[in-house]
Amino acid sequence: MTEFVEKYINPFTDYGFKKLFEAAEIAKFTPEQVRSYENSLKYYRDLKNSLDTAKEEGISEGIERGIEKGIEQIALNALKLGKPVSEIIELTGLTKEQINRLR
Repeated sequence: MTEFVEKYINPFTDYGFKKLFEAAEIAKFTPEQVRSYENSLKYYRDLKNSLDTAKEEGISEGIERGIEKGIEQIALNALKLGKPVSEIIELTGLTKEQINRLR
């Protein structure tokens, strides 16, 4: 931690001073307090990673669903314009069955 503090944190800023103060406080911990502190950090990081992963997966799923809905809308519009199903298949990549379900 000390190497990180020396290389990347400017002690002359509020943030740097706060980080140095926290490091000094942690240095005073008993071994039991250190274990408890490390366990709480591990729990926090695990929880944060889980939430970040869920968010990324949710965004990806939302984009995928949005694209699917957009393609379906294009197919519907093409059907309304009287375009042949073969042309809609070529345009959208949907199957004949998928297009028929949109009707």
